[in-house]
Amino acid sequence: MKTNRKTVITYGTFDLFHIGHLNLFKRLKEIGNYLVVGVSTDDFNQAKGKKSIIPFEQRIEIVRSIKYVDLAIPEKSWEQKLYDVKKYKVNIFAIGEDWKGKFEFLKEYCEVLYLPRTPGISSTDIRKLLNVLSVSKEDLLKAFEVLEQIKKNLE
Repeated sequence: MKTNRKTVITYGTFDLFHIGHLNLFKRLKEIGNYLVVGVSTDDFNQAKGKKSIIPFEQRIEIVRSIKYVDLAIPEKSWEQKLYDVKKYKVNIFAIGEDWKGKFEFLKEYCEVLYLPRTPGISSTDIRKLLNVLSVSKEDLLKAFEVLEQIKKNLE
């Protein structure tokens, strides 16, 4: 029996899940009809010098819950990509254009696509904003004291 399955694979941390991630999955599902998503484990992120805010178990569960995703797998190493391409009989490897040129070695096994990111949104930007907005407990308590004083002055 011949199958018409066109398998697409992508990888990412998918921390602070946002509309850019969803747009990527939707677009990849339109390109193929079976979508495999590798979600970077916390250990792999640590080896890459990255720290996720959302733990791996929650991130992969979120990805598994997306209707465009057929299979979510843990990504544990760089070398895993070639293994996964072969294991899942991948037709298309797709990733953000910020990785352009890094996965040319996969062209021997499948088509490689570098896709544009959703403008105006990224986990990195969200993380930077959270860092700017973060305040110490002491500063937060002082702010509440000021608000209480303003409230009393208005009464």
